[in-house]
Parts: sequence; C-alpha cells; structure tokens
Amino acid sequence: MNLSTPTNPSPFSDGDRTNGVALEPTGTFCVMFDGSCPLCTREISIYRSAKALEPIEWVDVSLEANCTPQERQTLMARFHVRNSSGNMLSGAAAFVALWECMPGWRWLARLIKTLRLTAILEFFYLRFLVIRPKIQKLVVSANTDHLPKDLIADIRSDHAGETGAVYIYKGILAVTKDPAIIAFATQHLRTEQEHLRQINMMLPTLRRSLLLPGWKIAGFLTGALPALFGANAVFATIEAVETFVDQHYEYQIKALENRAEYTKIKEQFLAFQADENMHRTEAQESQSRYPGRALRLWCSVVRHGSSIAVNFAKWV
Repeated sequence: MNLSTPTNPSPFSDGDRTNGVALEPTGTFCVMFDGSCPLCTREISIYRSAKALEPIEWVDVSLEANCTPQERQTLMARFHVRNSSGNMLSGAAAFVALWECMPGWRWLARLIKTLRLTAILEFFYLRFLVIRPKIQKLVVSANTDHLPKDLIADIRSDHAGETGAVYIYKGILAVTKDPAIIAFATQHLRTEQEHLRQINMMLPTLRRSLLLPGWKIAGFLTGALPALFGANAVFATIEAVETFVDQHYEYQIKALENRAEYTKIKEQFLAFQADENMHRTEAQESQSRYPGRALRLWCSVVRHGSSIAVNFAKWV
C-alpha cells in the first residue's frame, strides 16, 4: 500500500488507533519525517540514497495531504516509523528499526539490540529533542540549498555591496546640506534598502560576510567624504560605484542563463541591475562639469576599492 497516494493519503490506516498510532499491519515499512525541517530532510536524504534491504515508503508529514492536523502534531514531535508488521515505533526504537533496513547501518542496529542500548539511546534522544528547535534555527540560518552553489560567494558579496550602498547614501545625508543631493540620496537610499531587504531574504544569516561592520564604515566614508566637496563629487562617486556594480551583476546574470530553476533569482538581479544603471545615469546627468584630476583619482580609488571589497566579501 502506497501511503502517499491520493487513495489513502494518511500515514495511518483506517483501523484501530492508540494515541494516533495505527495497529493494523500493512506489510510496508514506512518512515514518517518532517520535510519542513532542513535538519530532518538532510538526514533522510542520506538514508534514501542508500539501497535499503526492503521497500520503504517515505512520507513527509509536514504536507497537509499526508496526514490530519492531529496526526501531524504527534508525528512531528518525535521520529516515527511503522514496520512491516504494522507496529508504530518512535524515538530511539524507530531509528534502530530503520537502521536494520540500511546496509551501512545494520551493524549499528544489531549492536544496540545485542547490548540492549535502546533505552540509553532514547535517553539521549529525549535530550536532543529539547535543543532540536535551536539546532533547526542554526541549520536554517546556514542553509543555501535554494541558491546556485557556484554563485553563493558572489551573492555574499552582493549582500555586502548592498549593505555598503545603503551606508553610502547614509554618509551623504549625514554631511550634505544641498537640497538636490538630499533628494537624490533619499530616493536612492530607499531603493538600496529594498535591494538589501530582498538579499537578506535570499542569503541565510550565517552565510553573510563576517566583515559587514567594515563594509558599513567603508560605505559611510565613501558617501560622506565626497559630500564634503559638493554635488559634483557626490555624483561622480555614485557614477564610479554604479559602473562597477553593473559589471558585477552582469557576470551573475550571464552565469544564470539557461538555468530555469534559478529564474526568480535572475529576475531579481536584472531588476537590481536596472535600478543601479538608473542611479548611474542620473548621477552622470547631474554632474555640472567634467571631473578634475583629483576627483578622477578618487573615483578610480572607489572603483578599485569596490573590486577589492567584493573579493574579500566572497570569502570572508
């Protein structure tokens, strides 16, 4: 009996139940796991990759179609399996039963049963359940399964860059008294804050650059220093920054070509790139005169500094 089929979506039989546990034999070994938990799914993927010694049904109890709300509450509180005799097992006993079906784990199950260590294993399992929510949060904060593996470092640098961009405009606003610059910086600050919000949602906390405090300071100074010298210096600086950012996003957009599973990320990058190009165009058009030698040197430092910062942020 396939427990995940529409004809019988619940992992429980329609027979007798005891505290939500089915007693009626089904003849199929069934593993019930929480597919919403990255910790659980990683462990289950290891088991599923092994060639089991008997057929196993894998039922994700986090899905509404697979069990009732009452059943879900019971099944997600502890690990459950139902063996081929129809007996529902949970906790340490469930793990031992599953390991008996796994060629690479069978020796461990036999050792535990021979030495009668199931009760000791259950003791430690109960202690694990207490800290499991914290471990789940930790795993979630580092999980990047939804991102292209070859671009995680680049996305980390995007996050650092957007953080720096937010602080560039904060630096400008902290110094300037020019109404035109204030309007320019205020408008673009909101755009950069939205970019940062979206990348915050995309990139888990533990995958972000460890140097974020430094990027905030560098961004603030990159905005504040030219603001001391007037509008032309501010607009030339923004043009230099956005020229580099455009190239950085273009590389990632091309890397995502023909990768349908990352279409949404590509569309986000395209939208970010369009915004940054608009910032650059507006900065170009707002300059009252061609930058002098000192300002050109400053802009060159800004472009090269942005490149160096991106490379640091990719790995740290």
